[in-house]
Amino acid sequence: MTYFVYLIGNYRKLKLTTYVGYTNNLKKRIDLHNNGKGAKFTRGSQWILLHKEKLKTKSDAMKREIELKKDKNFRSHLRQNIL
Repeated sequence: MTYFVYLIGNYRKLKLTTYVGYTNNLKKRIDLHNNGKGAKFTRGSQWILLHKEKLKTKSDAMKREIELKKDKNFRSHLRQNIL
């Protein structure tokens, strides 16, 4: 089965906020975030996909998710390119 690690973003109080997660159905997961049924942090906002990576296993996706969450430089670089 294929898994995705994704980074979504939205503007909160004139600042781009990002969220990192993993899933095996990317479109469905983003729809859940945008309909208030995703993670608690993402409720009440409209999110756009900023980055995605395709991985072969759930374990690889979970490891990569943790790496992206810790990689402040990568997330900052994405924010600067969006603005």
